Amino acid sequence: MQTAAAPQDLTWTDAFLVGYDPMDVTHREFVDILGAMLKADDDQILGHLQALIEHSERHFSQEEHYMNSTAFPARECHTNEHNAVLGSMRDVAAYLQNGGDPSEARRLAAELARWFPSHTDYLDASLAQWVAKKQLGAVPIVVRRGMANHEAD
Repeated sequence: MQTAAAPQDLTWTDAFLVGYDPMDVTHREFVDILGAMLKADDDQILGHLQALIEHSERHFSQEEHYMNSTAFPARECHTNEHNAVLGSMRDVAAYLQNGGDPSEARRLAAELARWFPSHTDYLDASLAQWVAKKQLGAVPIVVRRGMANHEAD
């Protein structure tokens, strides 16, 4: 079984849009911080990881508020995933603070860059649709610039 190569970069694209602006803004911040972490020098990587943890605490708390306030059906699964990701971030930060090898933070950053697109496509997109439907009475329309339109033949 072949695995995907570790991402060396992560930049924002419209492919990450979920159509609910507060979530899209927060996701863009996540991508920017994680992208900087992927490129950071060894002596800067802990600072980027700490910034990512602080951002993720607010980010995940925001989404959990949406889930709880709207009785989102998949909130337990979604929250469990957030908790696992934050736990991994905190473990690696503690490891680095105790003199650990920065390559562990690079490995974490690569895994997060692999994780984020699918998490966004499945869990966050469904949450965005749910919240928009509850708050606005309709699901969001997502316009993704520069994305190829592939129709079935």
